[in-house]
Amino acid sequence: MASNGYRNGTGTNKGAIKPPASSNIRSSSFKSRLPPSSNHSPGSALRRTSSASFTTAAGVPGRVRVAVRLRPRNAEESTADADFADCVELQPELKRLKLRKNNWESETYEFDEVLTEFASQKRVYEVVAKPVVESVLDGYNGTVMAYGQTGTGKTFTLGRLGEEDTSARGIMVRSMEEILVNVSRETDSISVSYLQLYMETIQDLLDPANDNISIVEDPRTGDVSLPGATHVEIKDEQSFLELLRLGEAHRIAANTKLNTESSRSHAILMVHVKRSVLGEEVAIPTESDKSSHFVKPPKPLVRKSKLVLVDLAGSERVQKSGSEGHMLEEAKSINLSLSALGKCINALAENSAHVPIRDSKLTRLLRDSFGGTARTSLIVTIGPSPRHRGETASTILFGQRAMKVENMLRIKEEFDYKSLARRLEIQLDKLIAENERQQKAFDDEVERINLEAQNRVSEVERNFTDALEKERLKCQMEYMESVKKLEEKMIENQQKHQHDGFMKDKCNGEGPGFCEDIAVIKKLLEKETHMRKEAEKEVNKLKSQLGQHMDAGAGGDAEILKLQIALEDEVHQKKKLEEEIIILRSQMLQLTFEADQMRRCLARGGSGNAYPGLDSPMSQVRDSLSGHKTPVSALFDQVGVEKILDLLESEDANVRIHAVKVVANLAAEEANQERIVEAGGLTSLLMLLRSYEDETVRRVAAGAIANLAMNEANQELIMVQGGISLLSTTASDAEDPQTLRMVAGAIANLCGNDKLQATLRSEGGIKALLGMVRCRHPDVLSQVARGIANFAKCESRASTNGNGLHIALVLLQVYEAGDHFLSMKVHFHGLCKMLTMMLHLLGDTLSSHCVIWHSMKQMQRT
Repeated sequence: MASNGYRNGTGTNKGAIKPPASSNIRSSSFKSRLPPSSNHSPGSALRRTSSASFTTAAGVPGRVRVAVRLRPRNAEESTADADFADCVELQPELKRLKLRKNNWESETYEFDEVLTEFASQKRVYEVVAKPVVESVLDGYNGTVMAYGQTGTGKTFTLGRLGEEDTSARGIMVRSMEEILVNVSRETDSISVSYLQLYMETIQDLLDPANDNISIVEDPRTGDVSLPGATHVEIKDEQSFLELLRLGEAHRIAANTKLNTESSRSHAILMVHVKRSVLGEEVAIPTESDKSSHFVKPPKPLVRKSKLVLVDLAGSERVQKSGSEGHMLEEAKSINLSLSALGKCINALAENSAHVPIRDSKLTRLLRDSFGGTARTSLIVTIGPSPRHRGETASTILFGQRAMKVENMLRIKEEFDYKSLARRLEIQLDKLIAENERQQKAFDDEVERINLEAQNRVSEVERNFTDALEKERLKCQMEYMESVKKLEEKMIENQQKHQHDGFMKDKCNGEGPGFCEDIAVIKKLLEKETHMRKEAEKEVNKLKSQLGQHMDAGAGGDAEILKLQIALEDEVHQKKKLEEEIIILRSQMLQLTFEADQMRRCLARGGSGNAYPGLDSPMSQVRDSLSGHKTPVSALFDQVGVEKILDLLESEDANVRIHAVKVVANLAAEEANQERIVEAGGLTSLLMLLRSYEDETVRRVAAGAIANLAMNEANQELIMVQGGISLLSTTASDAEDPQTLRMVAGAIANLCGNDKLQATLRSEGGIKALLGMVRCRHPDVLSQVARGIANFAKCESRASTNGNGLHIALVLLQVYEAGDHFLSMKVHFHGLCKMLTMMLHLLGDTLSSHCVIWHSMKQMQRT
């Protein structure tokens, strides 16, 4: 009676069949492999736990599925066993199999599927391999394996090409057909490796010269790979069939008594599938309400899965197969590898603490298939002949034990940085092309409108000029005539007035006759005065007509003004598009920088600093620029530093932050610093540091100032624009260690300039530098120590000219800093050395000795 099978242990005459134990018939009771560690052997990494201990994040449980297939009788068996019944009886509707021990006793076993000798190749594929292939397309690893005695149809089931009859195609061809139908030719890729395990040596069936491939195991994840194997990209079904023909031609087979074409090696077909998918959308919560209307776009992911199709060599008994010589050695090797596989499955089925996974290369290759993370289906093939009942029983028991092995399925997903960068580049190119197209259309339209307006204005001006000239000449002529007449009348009136005076005198003396003449003359004078007023009215009328003509010309000017307003609106829209392009470019630069950080982290195997954000920002920017010089240069050349600096004054906070980051990245290169300073970049950065309280803006602006402060000319410019006092104020206000590190780095660079020593002392630069010791962050302390060392160097040079007293003043400030400064334990010896050097430089000055002595004693107390 089989100890591990689904059986009743009763004959046909012992009553009804008992239902199998619940532990034997459950369909989804699974185990998992624990994560590998350095304290476990490779075999102990396959320990199992109960299925209740897993969550959805840990994986999906999946038991090994086992199907049995009966081969029909061949011609030899039909003749030799004509008088004997088959040793097995199938009950496919109940998924049971009866194995006859003799004419009156039998054993019953249950499987996931029972396939009769009449089952088609399509039916076999659908119940055995199709669920595995669908899981592979979803991102899981999968394995389909055929096991059985030699000559029972394993190769027919898996590797049949069906060149003459497509209905006879095996699992290998049908699996590739379904994969090719469900993948995208543009975004997905499929590669194939075809190997054979012959005499414990892995050989490449696609490259016979590669006859000793080594197995490589990842010590961190336990994954098995074959880096020396040939990988061929598959584009269509025909190329895959040609690869299978090439591999079958190189596979080793021999003629035995049991099988005319007995496989002498285990054939392994590995299909690697890489698919691009989009992750889930993530809602971004807002401060006012937990439920957000903002959704972060899904990230592109790459799912890598592997389908392993294994055609095991048939187990055989040497006495029956008649193997001799080299064939005998081959049979021994085959039986040993199959025996090692059986031991591993027994250990996994019995929850053994140790699984002998390293006893054979076959078990090492199938490590992920049994007790690992792959979805596994096993098809066991048997023959009907009673002469091979022992081999048939052994095959059935192997399948029964395999049904107890449980795997934990996991999807292998990776973030697709390349796809995202490529998509952003395409989007950026489209935006640039669209902007250029719109800009060209806009320029053409503006040029056309300007030309039309100029023509219309020129024509109107010409018409009005002619009309005005004519009216002016006419009015001038009339005015001159009127003036001439008035002058003549005025002269005449003056003469009359003189004559009237004379006549009045005469009248007074001569009588009333003259008075009458005077009255007549007065009437004439009044008439002339009235005529003069009429002439003035005519002149005013002509002036009003001239003003109307001028108003008509002003209408043309109003139309020109309207066109200018429309032109200004278009320029504003163009400026907004340029801002969006700069933001996209900065985002692409930042993503490329993060991708490089991820690559360097992966290359170090996860070791190193677990918090890369605490690294030096100047070094990070330099590393980023050294690896991506072309994108930064392109951004600098295409956009221009003036436009980038204009964005620093943008009302949009995000635009302003991105612009500051771009300026900081550009300032890290010495070649860009001069252009930034000439364009007013230093003034803008100091303005940001003075005006904004946003920590990110202040941190990045301080970092950019620190980069610019490495140049001596820029150092003096920083001093002239009040940068030292501004940095001192920022150092006292800021609490963020990274902001303090940037400010300390900037002051440390200024401390190395001999010309700035007095200003640093008077404007509180040295005091602010020492005050930042309160942060106690190692990076901040390093910058403080560097600044003091730079200041001491300059003062030591000055001491040779008789100004050594300044060093004592600095030491007094160090002494007043107290325990905060003495917390810089990592720099204790360097500070002692610096104090000793200062003592030597100062000579025998008593006050200096006292300050140095007190400083060293206080440091010694720590």
